[in-house]
Amino acid sequence: MHSKQQLCGPLSHTNSRAATVALAAAIVLVLTVVVAQAVQAQTYQVLYNFTGGLDGAYPEAGLTMDGAGNLYGTAYQGGSMNRGTVYKLGHRGTGWVLSPLYNFRGQTDGGAPIAGVVFGPNGTLYGTTEFAGQLCGEGCGVVFNVRPPVSICRSTICPWTETVIYSFRGDTDGANPGYGNLTFDHAGNIYGTTYFGGNNAEGVVYKLAPSNGSWTESAIHTFSGTSDGENPYSSVIFDAAGNLYGTTFAGGAHGYGTVFQLTPNGSNWTENTLYAFQSANNGGKPFGGVVFDTAGNLYGATSSGGTNSGGTAYELMPSSGSWTFDLLYSFTGTAFLPGSYGSLTKDAAGNFYGTTVKDGANGVGSVFKLTPSNGGWTETDLYDFAGGAGGEIPYGSVLVDASGNLYGTASAAGANGYGVIWEITP
Repeated sequence: MHSKQQLCGPLSHTNSRAATVALAAAIVLVLTVVVAQAVQAQTYQVLYNFTGGLDGAYPEAGLTMDGAGNLYGTAYQGGSMNRGTVYKLGHRGTGWVLSPLYNFRGQTDGGAPIAGVVFGPNGTLYGTTEFAGQLCGEGCGVVFNVRPPVSICRSTICPWTETVIYSFRGDTDGANPGYGNLTFDHAGNIYGTTYFGGNNAEGVVYKLAPSNGSWTESAIHTFSGTSDGENPYSSVIFDAAGNLYGTTFAGGAHGYGTVFQLTPNGSNWTENTLYAFQSANNGGKPFGGVVFDTAGNLYGATSSGGTNSGGTAYELMPSSGSWTFDLLYSFTGTAFLPGSYGSLTKDAAGNFYGTTVKDGANGVGSVFKLTPSNGGWTETDLYDFAGGAGGEIPYGSVLVDASGNLYGTASAAGANGYGVIWEITP
């Protein structure tokens, strides 16, 4: 998909970016709701407009919520060095206030966070950057931890402390983490993917194990680009038996990506390809990962293919040692790779939510809901992005809170042109 020079070189991405971002002299952090639109009994509103300054620019990742209802995420660019940020969007009265937590310098600390952040067992935030780091030319990315200051901070802007727990070398250990968030096991080990690097330069699944205050990295699977796929952009998830599941963007029997399983075997892992996408009918090029339902079935979405050329939503059902593929829905596309880049999100009622990047009525993205109905699935278009004040091009997954409210990001447009954080309420 990309050459090594593209992946390990200067900060770049599949969508063009402005070469520079003008840093704002002052950041407007207090919430201004600029859009409120009723869509099929849903209300869409913008919670925050990025300015391209210290708050960040072009948020591509989805959001994480803490127990108090505060939202955390990353922006791909912006910040003091235009290399991205980690931020918090917190409640203040009836509104929201954004606090920049960390500004990446694009040096050994990493740069260009394309994935979101997650809470680790110690209650602090962990994530990855696509580029920068200590090694691999301009940098092949890092795994980082950010934690709040030790002393109480009463200002809106209170920088957190960042620690790089691993810097990718770009060889057998992997290079360039993609859209997937990190995953922890019960022992506190971290699992993730890189879409480049490894013996065949096709990406790896890696494990980071804590040891005496540091972390030891091991590539538990290196993709070959043939039967097992290549370029895993997604996160990996565990089942109850300790097996890992994820997707590859390309490769596989038909060249359009795979869904894979990794089974622990002593200190090794055995890879099993559950499904190889065929693009034209069943979809292909999955950026997002997979999620389980309560019956042990896997669900996901693709960025291309399907009967309407806009990507698909799919289900994989285990049966007698194999897996059966079921196409749930084909989105209508308007451009190359217009479908979903994030993983699906399941609510307590068994519905799934997601975003598309360039589908929708206006060709700049949508938020959708899939509802089980009479043995099949019904798709509901919750919101069609239109650019302008409401934002456009939503890459990240949808976050659903206990009240059924949806939260997410749009990577572009908005009042300042640098993307937005949005909410959809029932």
